[in-house]
Amino acid sequence: MADAPKETPLKAVQVEALVVMKIIKTSAQTFPSIATGTIVGMEVNGVLQITNSFPFPAVDVPSTDGHQDSASNAAAAAPRNKANITYQNEMIKFLREVNVDANNVGWYMSTSMGNFINANTIENQFFYQKEMNERTIALVHDVSRSAQGSLSLRAFRLSPAFMTAYKEGKFTTENLQKSGLRYHDILIELPVTIHNSHLVTSLLHQLPSDAPKEELAFPPNLAALQQDPNTPQPPLYPNFDSLDLSIDPFLEKTCDLLLESIENHHTELNNHQYYQRSLGREQAKITAWQQKRKAENAARAAAKQPLLPEDEWQRLFKLPQEPSRLEVLLNSRQVEQYARQVDGFTAGVSSKMFAVKSNLLPGE
Repeated sequence: MADAPKETPLKAVQVEALVVMKIIKTSAQTFPSIATGTIVGMEVNGVLQITNSFPFPAVDVPSTDGHQDSASNAAAAAPRNKANITYQNEMIKFLREVNVDANNVGWYMSTSMGNFINANTIENQFFYQKEMNERTIALVHDVSRSAQGSLSLRAFRLSPAFMTAYKEGKFTTENLQKSGLRYHDILIELPVTIHNSHLVTSLLHQLPSDAPKEELAFPPNLAALQQDPNTPQPPLYPNFDSLDLSIDPFLEKTCDLLLESIENHHTELNNHQYYQRSLGREQAKITAWQQKRKAENAARAAAKQPLLPEDEWQRLFKLPQEPSRLEVLLNSRQVEQYARQVDGFTAGVSSKMFAVKSNLLPGE
């Protein structure tokens, strides 16, 4: 009997343009709250094709200061809510009745400023990847980044190593050293492509354009006639945007969030150092007690008296429990995410600042 063929790993994600429009619309309507929903489709030769989506019902929680965090947490945890799971199954059943792709292939969420690597995202993806289907993904749409003019839609999966560690639930220093798990190994990002049907592509090519209302300028040379007007100009092409010295507010906010994540990481390290100090004090007490008990047993042995048990320290002393290192891993991965965003914006801003440095700082 021939061996069963091995499953092809997921290599890429193909999203229909209509699904992208639905996600953008839902995310914009619920902003600044988090929008979540289900995506359906099918897998073909290692490419996950997403053909439809629908959002989860909105969470009705008062938006006062006291309930703001609870509302955000409830919206982020919506994919694994029992009521939403029932709603999702009903919707998929209706889609199957009208002969539409009804295979659950994951979920989507909206975010702002790239702030999505947290415990809720990990728990949601773990729930889908463990319960629903191992070959599911999480689509992340960044509303703030998309508002800058470039669509931000990314696909992630949990790595097999992290899935195994998360099932065990032991994120201690010893287990992380044995498994070699690092913050790079939490998520696996898959390339995303947007697909249009042939009818939509044909319609886009046939859309009529308005005639120019002003007289067109003559081309400066013959090469200008052969150049495609839709081709972007080279980076050093003269334009007025290069003279804009204002720093992008998206960059400023990302830097603030980066500093906040670094502070959270520092807080977690302080908690772990406090645990190590507490463990050291308890171990010193246990060592002193064991030495004292050995001396007592030596004296009893000399007096031919029954010896006292030497393992009684397990009942008298309680070692502190090591805090989970999962939050440290997530903070490290989030810091890396912010650092990549900053790196993508600093090149243009830094070159402009160096160019006008002599005018801004005439004393130097």
